[in-house]
Amino acid sequence: MFPRNPSYTNPEPCQHLLEYKLKHGFNGYKAIQKLLVISPIGKTSVKKPNTKLPRCSFCNGCEGRFYLCLICSSFSCLDHTLLHPQSETGHAVFVDIERAELYCGVCRDQLYDPDFDQVVMSKHSMGVAGGATGSESIGQRLIKRRRLVSGVGLNLQKSKCRVVSTKDLRAKSCYPMGLRGLNNLGSTCFMNSVLQVLLHAPPFRDYFLSGGYRLEACHHRRTMDRVCLLCDVNAIFSAVYSGDRNPYSPAQFLYSWWQHSANLASYEQQDAHEFFISMLDAIHEKESKARNGSKGNGDCQCIAHRVFYGLLRSDVTCMACGFTSTTYDPCVDISLNLGTSVSSTEKGEKPTKRNEDDSMSTLSGCLDLFTRPEKLGSDQKLYCQNCQERQDSFKQMSIRKLPLVLSLHVKRFEHSFVKKCSRKIDRYLHFPFSLDMTPYLSSSILRARYGNRIYSSGGDESDMLSEFEIFAVVTHSGTLESGHYVSFVRLRNQWYRCDDAWITEVDEATVRASQCYMIFYVQKKLYNKANEDLSHLPNSPGRELFLPIAGCC
Repeated sequence: MFPRNPSYTNPEPCQHLLEYKLKHGFNGYKAIQKLLVISPIGKTSVKKPNTKLPRCSFCNGCEGRFYLCLICSSFSCLDHTLLHPQSETGHAVFVDIERAELYCGVCRDQLYDPDFDQVVMSKHSMGVAGGATGSESIGQRLIKRRRLVSGVGLNLQKSKCRVVSTKDLRAKSCYPMGLRGLNNLGSTCFMNSVLQVLLHAPPFRDYFLSGGYRLEACHHRRTMDRVCLLCDVNAIFSAVYSGDRNPYSPAQFLYSWWQHSANLASYEQQDAHEFFISMLDAIHEKESKARNGSKGNGDCQCIAHRVFYGLLRSDVTCMACGFTSTTYDPCVDISLNLGTSVSSTEKGEKPTKRNEDDSMSTLSGCLDLFTRPEKLGSDQKLYCQNCQERQDSFKQMSIRKLPLVLSLHVKRFEHSFVKKCSRKIDRYLHFPFSLDMTPYLSSSILRARYGNRIYSSGGDESDMLSEFEIFAVVTHSGTLESGHYVSFVRLRNQWYRCDDAWITEVDEATVRASQCYMIFYVQKKLYNKANEDLSHLPNSPGRELFLPIAGCC
């Protein structure tokens, strides 16, 4: 279909699915096809005849997501879906009845099988022929592509969400352009959630939509020696902002990313933060080679660093004589510990260590903890140039340079080398929609340390814009072993939930109540300008309508 690196091989499919198909063939698929139900907006689900409310065959529960065993046809909740293969040998493959997608109870992962998709697509084609879907365009596209309408059902009783159907989005020009679902290609919710953020990050988006990346100048495309990640990112922007509201499959981009990050090339669930870092690194590498520029982050002119690049300052101070050693480290995000309940700036107190029983943290408290002086252990003693020996010392972090887009990573996954176990922190984090980063700048930290004495923060920060507005949040639900990523994006001050192929309009309370994993802020000036640009866009905008933002493009 397109050239690949000869040393690259596709990940192996699920062994349990292969064993099932070898033993049972397509009998289960054909039986499931009779139970498929297609909604007027094209969503596919599984429903047993004469069953109004699905219940677990084992615990009789009726809440949560349910799965249908392809062998014994039993309904089960997620917990009993994972236990079922242990009690019944070979009963490993299930169908998610809300998504009409395959799921392995042993691997605890979503599966993609083109044979199963063909069965679902055939059902859609029959629905279009009989007028069941009420939309020929949706039905025809479903036959041509992989799952275009897969999505997670919404609990409308718990959340005030309104499902935005494909037909509704096409009909209403008031919805912002670029709201397009991304199909799950097999446990790729981690990728889709981050891509939605990048697609709506104002400076990053405007670079691609204003022609900042020139496809004809790409060396990799010209020589056809391998797939080009930047070209595929450019293709995603073109597709998402084309005006087509049907969900898009970023399959070619996935292959390109696998080639850059071969150690992560698998159908297993990956970490969204790790994917974010890996993708920016890949963009930096590709653009640096194309520009023949410096590899140093400070001088790099690639779009990844022009948008996300920041600079951290680290001061290590000798506790004996007060000598301070200062270093600067580039960063594209800031990782924060969920370690304080309320911030010191909010209560006027020193932040204290949280108890395990506490259930809420604040973003300002996490930033206070990040910039708070920390005494280094005895094995990390500083060699003091003044004392000419190793001394006890303390370390303090601050932000020397703020990026255009501020990415904050919340450390929700803990790994204990002593206990040899890992766990997820489900603690709630309260985060503001408007964020002033002034208290965490190097100038503010040094002023607090030295008072009104003359000091040097390493440069002039007077012209640095420190006010930010939130525009996206990546959330993680579930457990460490089996979870799901969803992103929220803010366009024209309205929030939208991007759950793979499904886009839903939500209120602010839904976003605040989410279990945030990554929070993205953009400089307030750029956020206001982006809203002005979006408000003047027609229903099907061309690329020439997006103008470069000063200081970025």
